[in-house]
Amino acid sequence: MKQHTQELTPIPTQWVGPISITGNVMNEEATVPMATYETPLWPSTGRGARVSRKCGGIRCTLVDERMTRSVILRAKDASEAFAAWQSIEGRNEELQAVIATTSRFAQLIEMNRQVVGNLLFIRFECSTGDASGHNMVTGAADAVMGWLLQEYPQLEYSSISGNFCTDKKVSAVNGLHGRGKYVVAEIEIPRDVCEKTLRTTPEKMAQLNTEKNLIGGIIAGSLRSANAHYANMLLAFYLATGQDAANIIEGSQGMNHVEARPDSLYFSCTLPNLIMGSVGSGKGNETVEANLTRMGCKEDRAPGENAQRLAVMCAATVLCGELSLLAAQTNPGELMRTHFKMERG
Repeated sequence: MKQHTQELTPIPTQWVGPISITGNVMNEEATVPMATYETPLWPSTGRGARVSRKCGGIRCTLVDERMTRSVILRAKDASEAFAAWQSIEGRNEELQAVIATTSRFAQLIEMNRQVVGNLLFIRFECSTGDASGHNMVTGAADAVMGWLLQEYPQLEYSSISGNFCTDKKVSAVNGLHGRGKYVVAEIEIPRDVCEKTLRTTPEKMAQLNTEKNLIGGIIAGSLRSANAHYANMLLAFYLATGQDAANIIEGSQGMNHVEARPDSLYFSCTLPNLIMGSVGSGKGNETVEANLTRMGCKEDRAPGENAQRLAVMCAATVLCGELSLLAAQTNPGELMRTHFKMERG
C-alpha cells in the first residue's frame, strides 16, 4: 500500500525583543523566538519588551525547580499502606542511591504521599539538570518502584504514573508543590511610561486585574490561576524552543499580582510550573538548536544553568505579553481593532 507523506509547513516564527531581564539567573537584554499563528502576539509582546527597556528591566526570580513522577502501590488496607510509607520515608539515602543508578543528573529532592483506601501514592520530586526531566524522573521512579516491591513484599504494583504528579492536567498539587521551574517575573513601571507606552494608568491596570483575572477567574472556577493569556506566550515560546507543548496546561496555571503605586505600576506574573529544558527530547531539530544557541542556552555552564536561563526568559516573555494585552483591555475597542488590523489586513 502506497503511503502518502505530507510536507510540514514550519509554524511562523518571529524574534521579539530585546527584553531587559535582571534577577538571580541573568542580568542582560535578550531576544526570544515565538512560533505562533496568532500574529498580534508578536507586536503585543514586543510592546511589553519596550516597556522593560524603559524602566530597569523585568526582575525574574527563580524560586525553585523540580520534576515529578508519582507511583501507586497497592496494600491490603490503609493501615498497611501507611505503615509502609512511614518506613519508606525514613530510607532517603537508599532511595537516593537507587535513583543515582538511573542517571548522573537525577537527584531526589523530596517525596509526598497520599493514602486513599488501600492505595499508597508517592510523588517523587527530583532535580534533573538541563533536561525538563519527564523521562529521567519516570526512569528513576521505575527503578525505585522495583526496589520498593522487593523491600516491601506486602505491597503490589498498581501504576508507574498515578496522576499525583501531575502531568499535563490542571491540578492544585503542582501549584502547591511545584513542577518544573518556579519563576516570579515582576516589573515596576513609572507612571509616565505606563501612560505613554501602554496608553493606560496604574489604577486602570490594577482594577482590571482584580475584576477580570481575580473575580472573573473565581466565578469561572479557575484553579490556582488568575491571568489573561499566559498560554499564548507559553505555547509560542515552547514550540520555538523544542519543549513539550502539552505542558502549557500546567504551565499556564499562574497568577498576576498588580498594584497601583503613587508614581508607578507594579506588575508581576508568578509561574510555578514552567516545564522546560535546553537538552533532551525535542532538541535535535536544527531550527530549535539554532534558536537555543542564539538565546545563549547551549553554553558550557554548570548542569542546570542553561535550563534556568531558558525558564527566566520564558517568564519574562509571558509578562511582556500579559502586560500588553491587559493594557489594551483597559481601553474600549482597542483589542478588537488591533486584531482586525493585523489578522485581516
